[in-house]
Amino acid sequence: MVRLLVLATFVVILNETILINAIPRLMESLRITEQSAQWVSTAFMLTMAAVIPITGWFLQRVTTRQAYAIAMGVFLAGTALSAVAPSFEVLLLGRIVQAVGTAVMMPLLMTTLMIVVPEHDRGRVMGNVTLAISVAPALGPAVSGLILQIGSWRMLFVVVLPITALVTLLGLRKLDNIGEPQVSSIDWLSVSVAALGFGGLVYGLSLFGETDGRVGLGIGIVITGIAAIAVFVIRQLKLQRTGVPLMDLRTLGHRTYGLSLALISIGFLAMLGSMILLPLYLQNIRGLSPLETGLLVMPGGLAMGLLGPTVGKVFDRVGSRPLVLPGSIGMVLALGGFTQVSMTMPYWQVLGLHALLMVSLAATFTPVFTLGMGALPLTCTRTAARCSGRCSRSPQRSGPRLW
Repeated sequence: MVRLLVLATFVVILNETILINAIPRLMESLRITEQSAQWVSTAFMLTMAAVIPITGWFLQRVTTRQAYAIAMGVFLAGTALSAVAPSFEVLLLGRIVQAVGTAVMMPLLMTTLMIVVPEHDRGRVMGNVTLAISVAPALGPAVSGLILQIGSWRMLFVVVLPITALVTLLGLRKLDNIGEPQVSSIDWLSVSVAALGFGGLVYGLSLFGETDGRVGLGIGIVITGIAAIAVFVIRQLKLQRTGVPLMDLRTLGHRTYGLSLALISIGFLAMLGSMILLPLYLQNIRGLSPLETGLLVMPGGLAMGLLGPTVGKVFDRVGSRPLVLPGSIGMVLALGGFTQVSMTMPYWQVLGLHALLMVSLAATFTPVFTLGMGALPLTCTRTAARCSGRCSRSPQRSGPRLW
């Protein structure tokens, strides 16, 4: 079950960065500026930031198979729309639809993993999960470079479409339902404020790189987004006492989980930043082709993928410290090296820095993910009966233990 969800998540997350190498082609084909073309990736992340806060409520109301079918169906629709898009606006709409499906798949994978995988195996399994949640976006530019060498940017979606359809059908045949759906209410004020806050923060930050004097507007939107997030936090704290919050922020009060979340955020900032900026630097400044760009960044992505399962096994044996500390130091060194890129930096140095960053992230993600999820306290499960203080039937194993 976890293998199927990892495979599906790998396919949908791969599309997060698959269009980065195609930006020059999009500019020429659709007659748009570089800033507009970059929105095919920015809009994807912006949509995920707005949708993910709702996924917890959504996954409670539907079965595992229903959630999988809806997520993959929506992603398929977005992929088909993007493949036939006659204009940039339609392509952008297709990317937004894709992002909605992707936003559901990631929490579905993590929730299922913590329920069905015993605690002593989580490091090994999380190492395999790393293939989906971190290697897929790392391989996106490399895969797109190979495809663009033989076809137009539409081929990126045409190739993904049948693979996604096959994975969807396979999953619907093999997946079992975990737990029972629960009818729960949702606070739509929290949904609106979350979308405004997280979406506004991402959108405002994206304007900082514009060259047409929109930095001031970006700062204003960022401040508005932060204010909306503050309102969201206050609203959730109130609902935790009187109702059902959209997001239970009490989990952030657990030191290990909060620290893990901070490290994961920094790691993804570094990974996504390098994946977006390196292809632009190599193609627009150094003049490399999409294929050459993809081949240059491919070793780092492959190293990250191959190391994921190994890091998980090492974590199960020796713990997190021997992995996280060297990984964090490697990230700092790689990012420091990237500050020295220039028109004359040898390509082998760019390749080496990228590979160092990917290997360091591989050593960090698996133990940090596993520690963060495993550090959450005992919670009530309602798979057998509703809890009211204590369960009426035997506990089932999930997380450290579900009672």
